Amino acid sequence: MEQFSDDASHEVTQILRDWSGGDASAAERLMPLVYDELRRLARSYLRRERSDHTLQPTALVNEAYLKLVDQSRVSWQDRHHFFGIAAQMMRRVLVDHARANAAEKRGGQRDKVSLEDVDVSTGQRAAELVELDDALQRLTEVFPRKGKVVELRFFGGFSVVESAEILGVSDKTIMREWESAKLWLYRELDEGGAPGEGNENRV
Repeated sequence: MEQFSDDASHEVTQILRDWSGGDASAAERLMPLVYDELRRLARSYLRRERSDHTLQPTALVNEAYLKLVDQSRVSWQDRHHFFGIAAQMMRRVLVDHARANAAEKRGGQRDKVSLEDVDVSTGQRAAELVELDDALQRLTEVFPRKGKVVELRFFGGFSVVESAEILGVSDKTIMREWESAKLWLYRELDEGGAPGEGNENRV
């Protein structure tokens, strides 16, 4: 994650508080301060997509930012909270695009999604992304923090240290939750489990 100076971090936090307080100009003032980091986040997401993906980092940032602007009921805390929500918005944009293309990807031989390495291959198919997103939503319903860790580590490309900073927990907690979440997701993807089938006992 971009290393903000104390002054810049304070400025971002103040603008986010203004945004939560209903300041209509806050989102516009915030963008120049966070744009570079949002671009880095977008590039990290798109590295996991097929090479001919129609979305480019700038377009992904813009679409995600529009979703962020619509988050009128979010009580923004600080920049870590903001980037955590931004990661979620980017995942939603990509999954929406993947769902639109999933029908074209059905019928062929599927490669398993690998969670062992955060840097997964760039050829991930749309159907696989949709399947993983569905499983991640089920995980998040049962274990919200594990879902956030996967979202930050796998989709956002955040390091253990960065994820810990965003979620306000220790590095050790992130590593434990990451390993536990991977096990849960592997079982879910392999077995095609659904909510209420005892998945809460799988970790």
